Amino acid sequence: MKKDIKIIGSGFSALAAACYLAKAGHQVTVYEKNNTIGGRARQLKKDGFTFDIGPTWYWMPDVFERFFADFDKKPADYYQLQKLSPAYQVYFGVNEFITIADNLDEIIQTFESVEKGSGQILADFMVEAKSNYDIAIKDLVYNPGVSPLELVTLETMKKVGQFFGNISKEVRKRFKNKKLIQILEFPVLFLGAKPSDTPTFYSFMNYADFGLGTWHPKNGMYSVVLAIEKLALELGVTIYTNSNISKINVNEKTATSLDVNGETITADIILSGADYHHTETLLDIENRVYSENYWKRKTFAPSSLLFYVAFDKKIENVEHHSLFFDVDFDAHAQEIYDDPKWPKDPLFYASFPSKTDSNAAPEGKEAAIFLIPIAPGIEDTDALRNHYFEKIITRLENLTQQSVKNSIIFKESFCVNDFIKDYNSYKGNAYGMANTLMQTAFLRPKLKSKKIRNLYFTGQLTVPGPGVPPALISGKLVAELIQKNI
Repeated sequence: MKKDIKIIGSGFSALAAACYLAKAGHQVTVYEKNNTIGGRARQLKKDGFTFDIGPTWYWMPDVFERFFADFDKKPADYYQLQKLSPAYQVYFGVNEFITIADNLDEIIQTFESVEKGSGQILADFMVEAKSNYDIAIKDLVYNPGVSPLELVTLETMKKVGQFFGNISKEVRKRFKNKKLIQILEFPVLFLGAKPSDTPTFYSFMNYADFGLGTWHPKNGMYSVVLAIEKLALELGVTIYTNSNISKINVNEKTATSLDVNGETITADIILSGADYHHTETLLDIENRVYSENYWKRKTFAPSSLLFYVAFDKKIENVEHHSLFFDVDFDAHAQEIYDDPKWPKDPLFYASFPSKTDSNAAPEGKEAAIFLIPIAPGIEDTDALRNHYFEKIITRLENLTQQSVKNSIIFKESFCVNDFIKDYNSYKGNAYGMANTLMQTAFLRPKLKSKKIRNLYFTGQLTVPGPGVPPALISGKLVAELIQKNI
């Protein structure tokens, strides 16, 4: 039966859901509050430079392939992919770094050169990580989070202990070198929680890293947004930008319409890909499933202080993706999760897309994106932003032994206040709700409202969790749930 479905937001999960629902024959309309689509994956263009505002890592290419295959398409029909070689570089001190290659054999050799005997240990660890990846990505995450029984399979029962251990202990049990430990703990940061709070089973992220590699879509991650938009339009989806939703109207426990820019738009089904907490504030309080206390008790992924910087020269001694772990990893994590405050000495990440993509910057110049993970909900001022930019740019100069400050053409920043203003993000978080043991699968906020019959949710605060590949999966899951309930 054809339904009139209205979708709030145009991030990856909302656009994915729109595609699936349109393919199923429904009339689908997407409303985006900002002037461009993409949700957190928007783009900044200025003076010949192009920056991804949000996600910059393309991992789990198989998830993207599976998404497009559902429509008898493939990523190559819409954008060009390049595997990064090397995948990334990690700095630990002045001219002291480890480079991660684009293949497991070389990574094993690198580990062995740093810590004798660790090469074989890594090879064995990756066999387990691949097994977990096959179980998680090919099976578990494609469940809608309705029942705990979704987690109970013959394969997961063999690994039940891995749900109660944690990544931090598991890695330290096998490896002694602090640098190698940090490299192995890094991928789970994409899940939004500390390695010590992330179940051992999530070692599948190490396979995503070392086994599947790091990729770059030409023209950046926004080209993936445009690809899914093109697919959606081909399927008959209508998309409106500059369309702010101020209210979800409910009659007799049924969502009946949206207030969009002061106009009331009726719907048979409403799906929100916007921030889950914010979406519930669009409902009268008696129609909300989750209280303010519920959200306060949850562990949220970090927010971020981001800088988009144009340089008038090429930056040396860095790779496309460069991580700067020259300070205390645990101290910074504590300042995000345990004692929320601005970090004294922050780790930071830098992306130089113009190392790979000539369209990111004019010839001879460099585009750079810098990211500092910070606690959500903390104070955000221009003075703090400038203070931290000075901190990291000074460290970049020192660690890579070059002068760059005088080569800055311009810089833009994005932080807690912007996440709230642009995305209605709860406490200005950047990645959603962390994937801890007690916030996994059926323990996350539900795809379907328990109180309103035809109201659904998708995105990083529901299943399966934070990240771009999970967002595509979330869109598929909610579309299937809607179909099932029609």
